[in-house]
Amino acid sequence: MTSVISTPEIPLPPTQDELPCDDGIPMETQRHKLQMDLLLDTLQFWLDQREDGYIGGNMFIYFSTEQARNQDFRGPDFFAVLGVPKTERKSWVVWEEGKAPNVVIELLSDSTKQEDKTRKKQVYQNQMRVPEYFWYDPFNPEDWAGFSLQKSEYQPLEKDEKQRYISEQLGLAFVQWQGSYKGVETVWLRWETLEGELLPTERELREQAETKAEKLANKLKELGINPDEV
Repeated sequence: MTSVISTPEIPLPPTQDELPCDDGIPMETQRHKLQMDLLLDTLQFWLDQREDGYIGGNMFIYFSTEQARNQDFRGPDFFAVLGVPKTERKSWVVWEEGKAPNVVIELLSDSTKQEDKTRKKQVYQNQMRVPEYFWYDPFNPEDWAGFSLQKSEYQPLEKDEKQRYISEQLGLAFVQWQGSYKGVETVWLRWETLEGELLPTERELREQAETKAEKLANKLKELGINPDEV
């Protein structure tokens, strides 16, 4: 008589619908929240010109089932992924998506900077293999650094002649910009094209459109044409 050997079923890894997507921990300060918003809002304009890609902030990234079980790692303040569909996510699950982020940014604070510069950096380097990692302190602009994954280890990036860090992954630059964003005047971290043009906020886009319309109206008036009739 031949005995039948049953093979135990191997449980499938959890999906984003089965994983926690909120740890109940708020952003550090208003400025941290605004800095994250500024990075996301301006890069969204750039992303809209692409056929693929995803950006997120303060969202869980799951890179291993062990990490998912232990819930021992909170997501970064900002991350960008290229070559993926533009769909909504509850969290970023590496085994579902097939890849980790291309770029990660952490916004430092007194309570997080030690972990961001040590444990999290090691996770991004050794376990997630994130090609580019940056950190920035919204209250101390001098504490700003970038790293590129070279031969399995992060190597410090050097600023260019304009004192910018270049993200080769995105083909964009990081620049420190002194100005007001949503009523807060400080030095902000912003995206810039390699040619030196800031990626605009929604307000800046609106102001640019208004200025362009005003110039056109003035030009029509000079030609003796009523703008309201055009």
